[in-house]
Amino acid sequence: MEIKDNGFSRQFETLADGKLISVEYSFQEKKIFLTRINVPDGFDDEVFISDLLKNIMQIAYERKLKVVPILPKIAAFFRKNTMYRDLLPPGIKI
Repeated sequence: MEIKDNGFSRQFETLADGKLISVEYSFQEKKIFLTRINVPDGFDDEVFISDLLKNIMQIAYERKLKVVPILPKIAAFFRKNTMYRDLLPPGIKI
């Protein structure tokens, strides 16, 4: 899966079936706040979204960022994938 970091729009972007899927973010210090997932109408491939989030977590590891999940769907991803909990900043429990 190829993910493009669109810094101008502040979102990670990828294509699925020719449609744009994006995860919006904002930065503050060394933290990235994941705020929204944009999917086209009728797209409900949860496995694809999970893989997209796993790739974004890999980007956070590489950039040495902490991840703050604002969206409940992303918080649920952290609950299911406990291996990424070390990316959460101190004081945030999910």
